[in-house]
Amino acid sequence: MKIPESIRKFVDALSELPGIGPRQAVRLAFYFINQGPGFNEKIIRAILSLRELDPCPQCFYSHSNKNKLCEICGDQKRTKNIIMVVEKETDLISIESTAKFKGRYLVLGDLKKTGVLEVEQKLRLKLLESWIKKELSGSAEEIIIAINPTTYGDLNAEIIAKELSPFAKRISRLGRGIPTGGEIEFADEETLTEAIRRRTE
Repeated sequence: MKIPESIRKFVDALSELPGIGPRQAVRLAFYFINQGPGFNEKIIRAILSLRELDPCPQCFYSHSNKNKLCEICGDQKRTKNIIMVVEKETDLISIESTAKFKGRYLVLGDLKKTGVLEVEQKLRLKLLESWIKKELSGSAEEIIIAINPTTYGDLNAEIIAKELSPFAKRISRLGRGIPTGGEIEFADEETLTEAIRRRTE
């Protein structure tokens, strides 16, 4: 049985999203069809609204305050000389939900399992180093490497720590409140709070 071309295009597009395979994309296609045009228009408007977001020029967290710092980087009450390096924006959101970290961030972007940083990630680290030189006289009080405690996460964390070590008095990692193989994004607030409290060098 031949699948209509419009559904095939929908499936091809959604299959590129993390966690969605072709079968689930097909189910979603028929779900959208059955919900009717009103629902579809709402989804379309929501997707188009994402175009209003831009990465913060300082930490790279996506926000709607175009060409300006995000709410976190622009907050003068936050501690400037303690910086947490995270992989994904969802990790930042999870950590912020604990209300236990009052420093600033750097969002690196999805890390590969090869243990090699992408060109864009290297550039973001260089921009952080330049910021530390300019704003903190060359040395942060502490840089926290908040990367998932997986095998490849540990490897990437070592690379990041080596790159940033000349620019901080202390380089630390989140404590093992997060189990090995776990993901920051899905950890509960209590676990993340404990991981922040028990961070180690």
